[in-house]
Amino acid sequence: MAQAKTLTDKELKRLLDLMPARKHAWRDRLMLLMTTWAGMRVGEVAAITVGDVRDAEGAVREEVLLSKHQTKGQQARTVFLPKKLRDEIAKYLIARSPIRDDQPLFYTQRRAGFTANTLTQHFHYLYRWAGITGASSHSGRRTFITGLAAKGVSVRVLASLAGHKSIATTQAYIDVNDDMKRRAVELV
Repeated sequence: MAQAKTLTDKELKRLLDLMPARKHAWRDRLMLLMTTWAGMRVGEVAAITVGDVRDAEGAVREEVLLSKHQTKGQQARTVFLPKKLRDEIAKYLIARSPIRDDQPLFYTQRRAGFTANTLTQHFHYLYRWAGITGASSHSGRRTFITGLAAKGVSVRVLASLAGHKSIATTQAYIDVNDDMKRRAVELV
């Protein structure tokens, strides 16, 4: 089976630019950004709760501790949220208020939380709607890892950020492209 497509900057921008036309634009935008800016798996995005991202004072956390029940492989892990993602989460929480900490951060049209399967399907239709072929629910994660690798982040740090036990797994996520090769040869 082929790996999920790594999104180009242009494709991600196009998708984000199209988002306001969607019925649940804020939700869909943030779910996409959780995968592309934090490297979260679709199952983790489906399982995250309001209390996972919001502290007792209502501020968005810099780090999210996912329990072993929220992750693949029954391994708890910490997801680090960049400032631009924390800002997006804060806007989303304001638009969604009032909400309790025990509620899912993202919900379906029927006001139920997503399952990993329903969110996988949702991402499939979202990419298809935007005309991005070859993309899947794993594309955001691959884009996150590849983008950081292109910026020189070491594979050991990437493995830790991705929650991988082996750097070999992380290396398989990195999509080498011509721009990366051009920058590499200029280091000589």
